[in-house]
Amino acid sequence: MWSGAMGRSGNRGRVLVAREADEKQAREQVARARRVVVKVGTRVVAAREGGVNRGFLDDLAQQVARRRERGIEVVIVTSGAVHLGRRALAHVGRGSVSARQAMAAIGQPELMRHYAEAFAPHGLIPAQLLLTADDMTHRERYLNIRNTLETLLREGAVPVINENDSVSIEGITFGENDRLAALVAIKVRADALIFLSDQPGLLTGDPRKDAEARLVTAVLPGEDLSACAGSKGGAESAGGMAAKLEAARMAAECGIVVVIGDGREPAVVQRLLEGEQLGTVFVPGPPMEARKAWLATTAEPSGELVVDEGAKRALLAEDGASLLPVGVREVRGNFSRGDVVIVRGPSGEELARGLVSYSADELRRIAGHRTREVEKILGRRGDDEAVHRDNMVVTAPHHASNAK
Repeated sequence: MWSGAMGRSGNRGRVLVAREADEKQAREQVARARRVVVKVGTRVVAAREGGVNRGFLDDLAQQVARRRERGIEVVIVTSGAVHLGRRALAHVGRGSVSARQAMAAIGQPELMRHYAEAFAPHGLIPAQLLLTADDMTHRERYLNIRNTLETLLREGAVPVINENDSVSIEGITFGENDRLAALVAIKVRADALIFLSDQPGLLTGDPRKDAEARLVTAVLPGEDLSACAGSKGGAESAGGMAAKLEAARMAAECGIVVVIGDGREPAVVQRLLEGEQLGTVFVPGPPMEARKAWLATTAEPSGELVVDEGAKRALLAEDGASLLPVGVREVRGNFSRGDVVIVRGPSGEELARGLVSYSADELRRIAGHRTREVEKILGRRGDDEAVHRDNMVVTAPHHASNAK
C-alpha cells in the first residue's frame, strides 16, 4: 500500500523510491538491534485444542537463546493467561470482567510454567513481571520498574511480562498488552519491538471479508491506516490489529522500529533480526529523550491548558517554543507546580503534554498576561514560561521536534 501517490507517474515513481529507501533503512535498523521486545499474542501462544502451543514456545526459546549468544537482549511481553484459565473455569460464563480476572489468576502460573520449561534446556531463566497501566503513569514506579528490568537483563534473565489481568479491568477490556509492550519497549529503550500475531502483518483490509486484502510492507510516520486496522479482536484476544497499530505508532513515534509479523512462521524472530523482509515494518521517528517519552506515552495528566492560535503556532514551529502565560486562554482542572498537563489548541485538539511551572490557581490569575506582569499579579517573581520546552513533548500529529 503506497502513501501519498500522486496523479503524475513521475511523482508517483519518486514517492515509491523514497518509500522503499525508508523501508530498507528500517529493516536494517531491526537487523542491528541489540535490545528487543517481543510481544506474543494469545492466538500465537495458544494451542487450537486448548492449552499452550509448546511447539511455538520451544521454538521461541531457541531463538532467544541464539540471540543471547550474539549479545542481543530480549524482553518478552506475553498474553495467554485468560486462555489457560478458561479450561479450569469452563462452567463460568466468559462475559463478565470478574470471571476473566479469575481465569487470568488461574492461568498465569501455568503460563509461566510453560515458559520456564521451554527455556530450561537453554540454561535461561524467565523472570515474571505483572504490570498494570497504573504502574507506568507514576514516575517513581516507572523508574523502579525500569531499574528492575535493567538488572534482570544485566544478570542474564529473560523478563516475561504480562498485564496483571486479575486486577486490571482496562487490561482485559481494551487490549492493554499491546500498549503495554510499547510502553515496555520505550521504558527499556529497546532498539526494536516485534509483535507476533496470527496474521502476516498489517493488511489493507480484513482478510475474512476482503479477498483482495494485501500486505502493507511498510508504514511511514503520520500515515493514515485506519482502514487497515481490521478486526478489533475475538473472544480469545482483547486486542486485535487495531490495538497493535496504535501501540506500534506509539513506539515508532518514540524512535523505536516496530514490526508486526506472523508468529506462526518458523523462527520468525530470528529471521526478522537477520533482516529478512517479513511482516509490516513501522519506520520510526527520531529517538526521543527518556523523560519526554514518559510524558508522551504514560504520564497521567492532572489538568489541561487551552491556548490561543499564536501560542499554537509557536509550539508547533520546527524549533519549538515554550508556552508563555500570555498564550494561555483557559485553565482546566486543579493541579500543582510540576504536574503533567495537556496543552490543547483553540479547537480543543491536543498539541502537547508537559510539566507545568505554576499551580492551576496561579495560572488562572496570570493567563493572558505578559511575563513582565506576572510578578506584580502574584506578588513574587515566577518562571517566564507556563510550560518550558525542555519539559514538554509535542503530541500533535506529523510533528518531529521531540528528538534528543
